[in-house]
Amino acid sequence: MNDLSGTPVSAPSVIHRADYRPPAWLVPEIALDFALSLDATRVQSTLKVQKNPAATETSQLRLNGDGLEAKAVTVDGQPHNDWHMDGADLVIDLPGSAHDLGIETLIDPTANTQLSGLYASNGLLCTQCEAEGFRRITFFPDRPDVLSVYSVRMAGDKARFPVLLSNGNPVASGDNADGTHWAQWNDPWPKPSYLFALVAGDLVANHDVFTTRSGRAVNLAIYVRPGDETRTDHAMHSLIASMKWDEDVYGREYDLDDFNIVAVSDFNAGAMENKGLNIFNTRYILADPETATDGDYDAIEGVVAHEYFHNWSGNRVTCRDWFQLSLKEGFTVLRDQQFSADRGSPPVKRIEDVRILRAAQFPEDSGPLAHPIRPDSYQEISNFYTATVYNKGAEVIRMMTVLAGRERYLKGTELYFDRHDGEAATCEDFVKAMEDGAGLDLTQFRRWYEQAGTPKVNVEMALQGSTLTLTLTQTMAPTPGQPVKLPMVIPLRTALFDRASGQHRGEELLVLTEASQSFTFDGFDALPVLSINRGFSAPVEVTAPVTAEDLVFLARHDDDPFARYEAMQQLIVRYLVGAVAGTLADADSARDAIGAAMGAILDDAALDDLMRGELLILPGEAYLAEQLVRADPTRIFAEREGLKRWLGETLKDKWLALHDRCLAVPYSLEAAARGARKCKTQALVYLAAADPAEAARRAKAQYDTATNMTDRQAALMVLCGLNAPERDVALADFHARFDGNMLVTDKWFSLQAGSLNPDVTEHVKALAAHADFTLTNPNRVRALWMAYAVNAQGFHKAGGEGYRLIADLILKLDPINGNVAARFVPPLGRWKKVDEARATLMRSELERIAAEPGLSRDVREQVTKSLEA
Repeated sequence: MNDLSGTPVSAPSVIHRADYRPPAWLVPEIALDFALSLDATRVQSTLKVQKNPAATETSQLRLNGDGLEAKAVTVDGQPHNDWHMDGADLVIDLPGSAHDLGIETLIDPTANTQLSGLYASNGLLCTQCEAEGFRRITFFPDRPDVLSVYSVRMAGDKARFPVLLSNGNPVASGDNADGTHWAQWNDPWPKPSYLFALVAGDLVANHDVFTTRSGRAVNLAIYVRPGDETRTDHAMHSLIASMKWDEDVYGREYDLDDFNIVAVSDFNAGAMENKGLNIFNTRYILADPETATDGDYDAIEGVVAHEYFHNWSGNRVTCRDWFQLSLKEGFTVLRDQQFSADRGSPPVKRIEDVRILRAAQFPEDSGPLAHPIRPDSYQEISNFYTATVYNKGAEVIRMMTVLAGRERYLKGTELYFDRHDGEAATCEDFVKAMEDGAGLDLTQFRRWYEQAGTPKVNVEMALQGSTLTLTLTQTMAPTPGQPVKLPMVIPLRTALFDRASGQHRGEELLVLTEASQSFTFDGFDALPVLSINRGFSAPVEVTAPVTAEDLVFLARHDDDPFARYEAMQQLIVRYLVGAVAGTLADADSARDAIGAAMGAILDDAALDDLMRGELLILPGEAYLAEQLVRADPTRIFAEREGLKRWLGETLKDKWLALHDRCLAVPYSLEAAARGARKCKTQALVYLAAADPAEAARRAKAQYDTATNMTDRQAALMVLCGLNAPERDVALADFHARFDGNMLVTDKWFSLQAGSLNPDVTEHVKALAAHADFTLTNPNRVRALWMAYAVNAQGFHKAGGEGYRLIADLILKLDPINGNVAARFVPPLGRWKKVDEARATLMRSELERIAAEPGLSRDVREQVTKSLEA
């Protein structure tokens, strides 16, 4: 590989799971002393190191660093010079088996635009150490299987940093004569360096207390900037509910005297589970009806729960190495999904989770970046914080609950926690605990951890006499590095409906383990209607001999809410895929069937509005594209909008009535009111496609009279897609009304970049030059550019302008924040899924990025893999 000057560039090193070796040295204790400053923080670390008897004998201690310089090194209290730098790492020769090692470093948090390690955020100091940020603070064996007890002392200017927080419990504090003050925090639980946290700044807190089931009082606090504290009540309620739920369901009690959350505005991810001190993106903490939508409220509850649940599934039991990332993330995603389902509507939550999986993970599984939930290699670990590791990882463990049943599954998790408490574990440890605790044989099931890709299951039905035979065949396409796949274990919840009565005789679990397998059922006089993969019991794609009439039947009669939703989705998918591919035999009758089914949903008085709102949402464009080998994304967009327009026209009176009815429901956070707002939004969406003038009038009236952000944002979303005078008036009002509120201004950017407006590309270019736009805040970058990158009519615009804009963004953003820049590569990496003309343009932009010298490891790995596919 050469750079543009022709100078050879060394290929990034590849780390392989098979090369894992235990750490040569352990660090049972570490003391950190911080002299805090926004631009010159001095760090004195004292490490108690000892040789690991389980590792290969060596006298060399390797301490990872990233951009650090050791100002001083001591061994056992004496200056020590027998050390050298090996790249970014500090290597020390240490005879003997145990020492006290001291290292002093100096770092500049203000210059840290990567937002990894210790960095400054609007006058606040905070940390983000997962995955490898701790090495940007001090030299350390920065790997998750080195567990240490941390003691942290911080000192800084009291006026600038009145609040000093770290992991564990506060043990001492005091003031100094020079206007500085200090605080000492100790964490009694051994943890890896990626869970270290520190926050210092001018913050205020919402305080509460939670009493554990054993009677201990835990002090709770959510710290935010002054003025934001009134928007933290929902997050606090979510935290308390999470703590109680984890005790009631999983038997896990919190283990410290304090639990603190801090919200910061500059953050690469959503939140971080640092032991006892969770650090959150403000997006997932701050909420009130005026500034947060129903979706925001749900996201806050889910993310707060997720990070709290990590206290056990991630902290008390952590990962041995980063290949085991799904051990903590997949498991914890499942736990937060279960929590949210218990707190709200289980069917609606399941539908939402599957929609996310299909929109984000299925394309990942079929693209150049496909990988198992336990990868075999990586160049940059931050690239594996993916939908596969998180969302598919959750689905894999959910299948264990299907196979075992809830009670046996919980016995398996209890054994896992008890067996590995205080350890750095592996995915295999979790599977083995599930085998032993739940009484399962998961030998073949382990392939879900080893093989990438989404299995496809084909179903054939045959009736001979009164015996029905279902023949299931599974296949999985080759993925990078895995040309041949072995059969998976696929649990499929199934029911067979009698056409005349509309009833079935009970649900059965079919477990497919072979490439092809038959199941027989007796007592049928006629072919039943097949309902399969009910509740989405396996993350697979199913092709079954179900007619359009069968799908309409299931959409009306299936007693499994997800199966009812799925029938409606498949009815629409078949029509749209056929329309895009030009293979529809009878387009009118197919469309009429959709109209009849949707009309029935609108008329069904037994449906609650939360479920009705889900059933009215059309399949997403990304999922539709997955049904085609190669497709014109703008054709998918056009056909989807065409169906929406036809439904809007055909059912116009029903949409008007639905909007009128839901407008009359007063605001609250109760399910009925939330459902009404969801249906109200869908009514406007269909009306906008059918009658833009009427929709603009209604949307503007809804915007003007809205008492909450859900209604206001929905109205503005519809207006953004229209070329109507109401659009500009509402956009100007929204910006002025919420000027200075960063999270709501993010919505203003995102609504315009993701809109249906045909001029969206010009709008986005203007917004990129807006005074409120910045490349240094990840939320703002994602709000504008990620919304655009998934907007088919803008990003895939003929001529490739959208591709150039995203490639330009990546090149500009990479030197500032490579982690965030890398997230924009996958949309370009899907070039093999689009038509030849667009594929050539997309690949050209990837090659332009690859030719840039000095790319971050994050971006280079993503681009290289995308080009190699």
